[in-house]
Amino acid sequence: MRVLLTSVLLLGLTACGGSSSSNDDSAGTNLCQRSDINSQVFCALQQDYLWYRDLPTSINPGSYNSPSALLEAVAAPQDRYSFILTRQEYEDRFINATFFGYGFSSRRADNNSSLHIAYVYDDGSAAQNGLRRGDKIIEIEGVSVAEWLSRLDAGTATNDDVYGPNEEGVMRNFVWRKPDGTELSADFVKSEVTTNTVLHRSVRNVDGKLVGYLVFNTFIELSESELETAFADFAAQGVDELVLDLRYNGGGLIRVANQLATQIAQNAVQNQVFVKYQYNDKNTAKNTTTRFALGAGRSVLNLPRVFVLTTQASCSSSELVINSLAPFVDVVQIGDTTCGKPVGQQPDIIGNYVLFAINFQTVNALDQGDYFDGLLPNCQVSDAITGDWGVLTDPLYTEAISYISTGSCSNVAVSRASITPAQQKPRLAAPWVVNNEQ
Repeated sequence: MRVLLTSVLLLGLTACGGSSSSNDDSAGTNLCQRSDINSQVFCALQQDYLWYRDLPTSINPGSYNSPSALLEAVAAPQDRYSFILTRQEYEDRFINATFFGYGFSSRRADNNSSLHIAYVYDDGSAAQNGLRRGDKIIEIEGVSVAEWLSRLDAGTATNDDVYGPNEEGVMRNFVWRKPDGTELSADFVKSEVTTNTVLHRSVRNVDGKLVGYLVFNTFIELSESELETAFADFAAQGVDELVLDLRYNGGGLIRVANQLATQIAQNAVQNQVFVKYQYNDKNTAKNTTTRFALGAGRSVLNLPRVFVLTTQASCSSSELVINSLAPFVDVVQIGDTTCGKPVGQQPDIIGNYVLFAINFQTVNALDQGDYFDGLLPNCQVSDAITGDWGVLTDPLYTEAISYISTGSCSNVAVSRASITPAQQKPRLAAPWVVNNEQ
């Protein structure tokens, strides 16, 4: 499976210079004259880091055994996203690497005795053999999932043992159980899978209104054409309401977020501010404003309201769509509080490393953007996988349908007024990786 850079905004790669040496180990401009990597990393943070004022005032960069250890030690308490890679790691992960898979994502279930399918990609062997969201894998290559997971936890087996190595043509036999109890078996074959970003779209009649349902999984270049296909279909059918499912969407390209938001509500947002980029006070010349824009030939719905389904996995550009639309249309958020990432990274090349440190914040037209604890839902509902996309047993989707019928949160939901912000969330070591078949 291809690895997707979904939570990092790559605006460009810039170098941090300096080659002479100095014995000054304090945090200050003299560090920028040193040639060692740790000093150069700290120098870049002093200049570009959004929270540079939170950096230690006195530090010996050489006391840390790696740039990663240095970054971990000096990062601001609110920073859960900054990271650093060697150039080779960056090339391996995002440029040169080819990843093969069966094309599904799952989570552990039933006391670690099954793998519950969250979604499948159309292009993968799993989907082509009939595996769907809501199914449960119970056996792989003649070994129960319970046994495999026990071995993985004990360290006596690896993911390669379970799923096979990262090679095209690797085959494993899977046994899975459908929601109705039916058991199926097939040989899945690894291939390089194209990850469709629109996982599902459908239209349902709800009390005389046509309600579009769009499950959108990540913001990448492929999304531009996939969103156009979906919105052209919705427009042709005359959709009156839209349920936008971002529950697993970790983010991606901001221009795609702009396209999506504009396609939802063009009349209300045309020529309005989509996002403002705010850098630290040393880099105010970089501050810019982007307006809502479609791109050529895009289909639109012009809706005054949108329902957005979220979980704590809804992050970055997913949050940007919600926050940017909120000043102009009614955004009804259903599910759980989002991840809390109103910030982004413009990476620096420093010697043999690529530093992805947070260096800008995003705000909407009303300068709102301090949702570091996440965006709170209007109706809080716990996520659960109960079947394929669009089934009326899905608690998030059903809550949206109920709201459309009644105009308010249901009795099973918790209203926003009763929700308290999430406690401090853990640092995300690798938010750009799409976990798959693990």
